[in-house]
Amino acid sequence: MKLTILNPKNPDQAFPSVKKALKEPDGLLAIGGCLSKNRLINAYRQGIFPWYNPGEPILWWSPDPRLVLYPEKLFISRSLRKTLRQSNYSVTIDQAFDQVINSCAEPRPGQSGTWITNDIKQAYGELFRLGIAHSAETWVEGKLVGGLYGIALGQVFFGESMFHTQTDASKVAFATLVDKLKSWGYRLIDCQVHSQHLVSLGAEEISRDDFGQLLGQYCEMTASPSAWKPA
Repeated sequence: MKLTILNPKNPDQAFPSVKKALKEPDGLLAIGGCLSKNRLINAYRQGIFPWYNPGEPILWWSPDPRLVLYPEKLFISRSLRKTLRQSNYSVTIDQAFDQVINSCAEPRPGQSGTWITNDIKQAYGELFRLGIAHSAETWVEGKLVGGLYGIALGQVFFGESMFHTQTDASKVAFATLVDKLKSWGYRLIDCQVHSQHLVSLGAEEISRDDFGQLLGQYCEMTASPSAWKPA
């Protein structure tokens, strides 16, 4: 199947149907385009996200199946519950977005590079300043030790990346954010592709068709007015 090549000068260009995504590599749908606000929002609303390596054109993906977490199904293990209760970690929301995305961009052990390019940082930083992208941060004595960032549309949070430099710090940020999302009326968290780390927290796989139907419903609904506001 031939991939669609997107025009970088037309941020409103429609994406092809996700049903046209390749099976190998799983979910590759389109190439090129740009990382403008309009294109990114249109992508997420359809269950499409950008992922590519430095030096490559932008690659757009919609894998099948899709890993999701329903906020009410968050699973907190006994050990994580103990950490949440007894540790000296503190969690904030939207207080250090640039620090979080920069930390997520650091190469992981055994990896030589990162997919979070400067263009990605710039594009999502702009979405943060527009109130569309958000972050959760875990701190110890004023030092950032874990966190995550993603996109919020309607009653859906699309997780993008997380990091930690101390044990369970990213899980603490995630669990705390999920609890807040639940209280704000969010119905779905997109975790993109299978991750044992997220499965251990209650994430599950659903079909791309089911995911698209949920997006069509929940992205059009409104979260609580208190969402993302300072406590």
